[in-house]
Amino acid sequence: MAWIDRVIGWFDPQRAVMRAAWRDQLDAKRSAYDAAGYDRLNSRWRTFNEAAEFTDRSGRDVIRARARDLERNSDMAGGLTSAFKRNVIGSGYTLQAQTGDPDLDDKIEREWKNWCKKQHCDITGQQSLNQLLRMAIVRKKVDGGILFLKTYTGDGVIPLQLQALEVDELSASQTAPKHKGNKVIGGVELNAVNKPVGYWIERYSLDGFSMAEPQYVDANRVIFLWQKKRPSQVREISDYAPSIQRIRDANELMTAVSVKERIAACLAVFIRKLIPGSGGGIGRGANTAPDGTIRYSGKMLSPGMIQEMNPGEDVQVVDPKGSGGEAAGMLKLQQQLIASGQGVSYEAVSRDMSGVN
Repeated sequence: MAWIDRVIGWFDPQRAVMRAAWRDQLDAKRSAYDAAGYDRLNSRWRTFNEAAEFTDRSGRDVIRARARDLERNSDMAGGLTSAFKRNVIGSGYTLQAQTGDPDLDDKIEREWKNWCKKQHCDITGQQSLNQLLRMAIVRKKVDGGILFLKTYTGDGVIPLQLQALEVDELSASQTAPKHKGNKVIGGVELNAVNKPVGYWIERYSLDGFSMAEPQYVDANRVIFLWQKKRPSQVREISDYAPSIQRIRDANELMTAVSVKERIAACLAVFIRKLIPGSGGGIGRGANTAPDGTIRYSGKMLSPGMIQEMNPGEDVQVVDPKGSGGEAAGMLKLQQQLIASGQGVSYEAVSRDMSGVN
């Protein structure tokens, strides 16, 4: 239609304007909601309705990888996860038994406290229960979820121990179900009513290479911590998904301001000598290139740097102005939006209590 309008506009501009106005009126009549219109402001906003798994699976791994990169390199992302660890887990969970028998209550609480030790609750013997829970909160926010496999061994005070697994270990390549009539989506085996009945777990060596065929684990042995937001959703998506771009923008802003302020702290002076020195009139710190041009070795600004130039060149003082004050307000706004998108307060994330009464 666009090329037809251009042709009509070439021969009859008035008719082209009338066609455009008629088309706008037709689009307005098609929907009673402004949010559903495709006017000039919404012309590039094209969306589609798809099942949650079709929407998520194409970007799940990329979002998780970027969220992990922010976890490693962004202090702002670290502030988000720390806020959840402090408020959800805190110093850890304790058990208070109320059987009606004080002696039995004390015995149960002692056994629970003993089982929570790393050598009893963790199959690797490396983390206590509270440490496992703190890790679970972080992985829930960054990766979107975490799996705990209930194992039954004779190593602890009781046969039950927990094995933590990352969501990466769910086999995305497995398509054949173990039981007839089921289907496998993203490593999760579902029955006819989309209830998870088992999980296909990839087995890796320590260097990250797959060792063998995926292992099927019955659902009653797996604790899958993730948040289901749509009925058609089968697997997790990182909680950082709505905030990843804003966190990255804030980090880039801080980096740019930091570099600019470092340059602003440098005062560079270039001095022109009135009488040419030795070496054919070449100033100190300069050298002649093979093509005959004069190049200077001091190309970086440093505090108190004084560079001698050649005759005929003027004195230039480099004194860049900083903009740290303007960036502070923008950075605070970014942090407020990021905290709001994650469902926590700005003060909980930034630990800035200057605005609290």
